Amino acid sequence: MCSAMPLRTVKRDLPEALILEWVLHAKNYRLNLDRRACVGCQICSLACPKEAIKLEKSLKTTKAQKARADIDLAKCNFCGICDILCPYGAVRVTINDEHVLSVVDKQSFPELVRDIHVDPSKLGGDSSECEEACPLGLIKITGVASRRGEPARPAKKTSLKAAIEVDKEHCPCCRVCEFKCPQGAFRVRKFINGKISIHRDKCPEGCKDCVDVCPITGALYLAQDDNKVYANELFCVFCGACKIVCPVEEALELKRTGIAHTDVKSGAWNKSLERLTSPIEVAKELKSKSSRKTVEAVEKLLAPKEE
Repeated sequence: MCSAMPLRTVKRDLPEALILEWVLHAKNYRLNLDRRACVGCQICSLACPKEAIKLEKSLKTTKAQKARADIDLAKCNFCGICDILCPYGAVRVTINDEHVLSVVDKQSFPELVRDIHVDPSKLGGDSSECEEACPLGLIKITGVASRRGEPARPAKKTSLKAAIEVDKEHCPCCRVCEFKCPQGAFRVRKFINGKISIHRDKCPEGCKDCVDVCPITGALYLAQDDNKVYANELFCVFCGACKIVCPVEEALELKRTGIAHTDVKSGAWNKSLERLTSPIEVAKELKSKSSRKTVEAVEKLLAPKEE
């Protein structure tokens, strides 16, 4: 986080990226928002302590388009909180081209816990369906036929050995791979938990804007029998991209009930957590921390002392 006045400021809004820069005597602060990875969700705008990030609805053509993020250079101080909390890894903050997150280094802000485990031994002979199952194309498998119709690429001349590569930095942990790939090949724990409800009586007739922008296949879907939108919390990552484009405020209800993160020692996180979830969830987390500290204190008292 920078407090010095910059010599020069730069803002470039390109089709594929939004770039902000502060140029100082010895340091160059840079924020890069990858518009290809950004899904127009609520997370960064809610978490930003300076309220520098705004989301604007895109013009609707044949179907709804994801919201477009904009960042006010006059308000942004390159703290990196948007970088830390983006579920899709669309934001990157650097100092002199080095990825530096001082709020994490100082333990004033946590990191998301992306708990993803893979077991290549559980894969079958054809991995093309498993790769294609990822709605964001973040899985790459080698050592077996990784694309439909292509020959296998053996790790050794005498045997086939699968290797799974997951782009964890951009993975929102939707768990689709866990259910679409061979059982046991993937084990994923969500880092954002919550609840989503569609109040279909309030949905405009024929509207499926939320389905159009949802980046996770199967999290929102249109039922064939009644042509209504339904939500599947099993795959939903509670990012809020759907909530942004919904034309009726009360038609879609989304609540985040918890975020898996590393330990943190500052109250700054509590403010962001409250904006992302609710005061109730903050109180639960603080109570949980207090209980852990009590247990640790008791264990320390009861631990045998070295003679």
